[in-house]
Amino acid sequence: MEFKNTKGIFLQIADSISEKVMEGKYPPGEKIPSVRDLAAEMGVNPNTVMRTYSELQARGIIDNKRGVGYYASTDAVEIILKWKRKEFFETELPLIVKQTRILGITLDEIKPYFESTNNSI
Repeated sequence: MEFKNTKGIFLQIADSISEKVMEGKYPPGEKIPSVRDLAAEMGVNPNTVMRTYSELQARGIIDNKRGVGYYASTDAVEIILKWKRKEFFETELPLIVKQTRILGITLDEIKPYFESTNNSI
């Protein structure tokens, strides 16, 4: 995984795990990679993954079954949707709105991108 400088590595890993839960790669109730396995896969220190897992556990996205490992929680999808929607409305959308205003882009110009799945930006 290539990391960006705009967000902490542990948060980028949390985003990656969350996406995999949403895509069904880590279904709710199923085991996710161990700290060591994910650290090796991502090329990061196990402490970074532990911090990620602590964050995801605090949010209720994963559960730790002591002595067995980490699992995607049964409510993970709903929690992630709520978290990502909040993040989008608070962080990303204001930037998009600002850019559209600066560039003079109208809602009519944007509308086709929401109506067709064939448009890729």
